[in-house]
Amino acid sequence: MTKVAILGFGTVGSGVAEVLSKNSQGIARRAGGEIQVKYILDVRDFPDSPFKDCFVKDFSIIENDPEVEVVVETIGGAKVALEFTTRALKAGKSVVSSNKELVATHGYELLQLAKANGVSYLFEASVGGGIPILHPLINCLAANEVEQITGILNGTTNYILTRMIKAGLTFDQALKEAQDNGYAEKDPTADVDGHDACRKICILSALAYGQHVYPQQVPTQGIRGVTLADVAYADSCGYKIKLLGRCLREPEGKVCAFVAPHLVSCENPLAGVEDVFNAITVTGNAVGDVMFYGRGAGKLPTASAVVADVIEIARDPKADRGNQWGPGSEDLVVSDDHLTSRWYVRANASMDQARLACGEILPLARSGAPAREAAFLTQPMTRPQLMDRLEGMEICSLFRVL
Repeated sequence: MTKVAILGFGTVGSGVAEVLSKNSQGIARRAGGEIQVKYILDVRDFPDSPFKDCFVKDFSIIENDPEVEVVVETIGGAKVALEFTTRALKAGKSVVSSNKELVATHGYELLQLAKANGVSYLFEASVGGGIPILHPLINCLAANEVEQITGILNGTTNYILTRMIKAGLTFDQALKEAQDNGYAEKDPTADVDGHDACRKICILSALAYGQHVYPQQVPTQGIRGVTLADVAYADSCGYKIKLLGRCLREPEGKVCAFVAPHLVSCENPLAGVEDVFNAITVTGNAVGDVMFYGRGAGKLPTASAVVADVIEIARDPKADRGNQWGPGSEDLVVSDDHLTSRWYVRANASMDQARLACGEILPLARSGAPAREAAFLTQPMTRPQLMDRLEGMEICSLFRVL
């Protein structure tokens, strides 16, 4: 029997307890023995919970109990969660986490600490919720050099953009709807400004390329600036606007990673990913493109990934998981300025000015457009080349075309 402690009884933590209870027989068969929740740490009281006898408020009870082999961290953030994770690993307990902020910020040191103490630190649920992506990246695609990863990594922003595209809602209206439906937090900053997607692309980059990528190294642009005008112009030429996290292998071991809205062709499978769903495309030099799709968040989908990690540890507590990566460096991540692509531009200008500045362009149209609004797609070029051409023009929107 493997005894588990859950830190935090919010959406994910309560989901983990529910999945372990509801699917206990199948889990025991796959884990090679029963997995039992012994403790749940939370500052709140849950007198009506079926797990009410498991609750404690003092982490040291868990830390000092030799029966607890696995600690499930679902607290979130990188303060208390970091302290408890560190203490658990030092106490010889494996830790399973859904905490993308903690992994993106402190993953290298926590993996080193786990290794030093002969235990595991696993975090499948930190990227893509219930979508299995990290384990396949480490194991199933191990024969490949990963050339790039491109993903819709945040369900809240994808929901907002979907509602703007399909229902004609403004950004503010779609955000309020997402909040009313429980898809967006009261403070949506981490989602709509791209920070959540940034943390996830950091984790994917570290696993794919073997060195820690820190969130502050990754240029990040959210979706607050996307308007219904942009949605209409994109639709007019067969594109949809998606917030993408991207990382690419660069020469000499460097990594290019960034988060930004893109125009995605309707022929690309990513364009069809709607509502709160996520999708991640991994390009390997042997396998080509592989796409992972599913619910990127939510109580039970995320709990599914957490419990899968717990099962893996229960099956073989001392195994080398192969998820180590090296330390990061200040010069590891390079700018995306060298990447060539077509660009979508919306500006307060005439189409003649746009042609004069950018040469051959694809003009775009929408109903109700102001007379002095020009929207167009450029020929492939780098960002610095484009900015040189657009100098002096009043730019309203500027997105890469995937």
